[in-house]
Amino acid sequence: MTKIGIMGGKGSFSEQAAHVFAENHGIEAYLLEYLISSASVLDAVEKEEVNYGIFAMENAQGGVVIESVEALAKHRCTIVEMFHIPVDQNLLGLQGSHIGDITEIHSHQQALRQCRNYLAEHFWTRPLIETDDTAEAARRLSEGKLEKTAAVIANKACAELYDLAILQDSIHDLKHNLTLFLGVKKL
Repeated sequence: MTKIGIMGGKGSFSEQAAHVFAENHGIEAYLLEYLISSASVLDAVEKEEVNYGIFAMENAQGGVVIESVEALAKHRCTIVEMFHIPVDQNLLGLQGSHIGDITEIHSHQQALRQCRNYLAEHFWTRPLIETDDTAEAARRLSEGKLEKTAAVIANKACAELYDLAILQDSIHDLKHNLTLFLGVKKL
């Protein structure tokens, strides 16, 4: 069984990218390891705990993923593939909540950057709280680890996976929001 380590949790865009990578390379039987950070992915690749690693490198709106640049500076790997996937950022909240109820918004730094104009227009008085992963923020909200009046920015898959309501869909500033992912293996 091929193991693929990803930057992100269950429901993340990295999970989506891993499925694309596996299909592109004819990998039919694989297991995903949710490693959350690009540093953890590259560490697992180097230690041969996974066969491949998938992580975000750059977004058309949010720019370079600094976390990934820093991880690449510390680890050695071979790039197998560079590919883009469309990223659709959505505002998610607990079931029954409304946009007017939101007191704070949690998400990965990249997601917050990709939705900068939307957030400035609609939530300029609310704190924006950076987290390690969009999907992990959604999971934490669903498990009651965030304020009930918090919202998260994440993939639509997280709404179904974590029983969250989509308060507003497609809130990213760029109409065609693409993220460049890297598929890597041990050097």
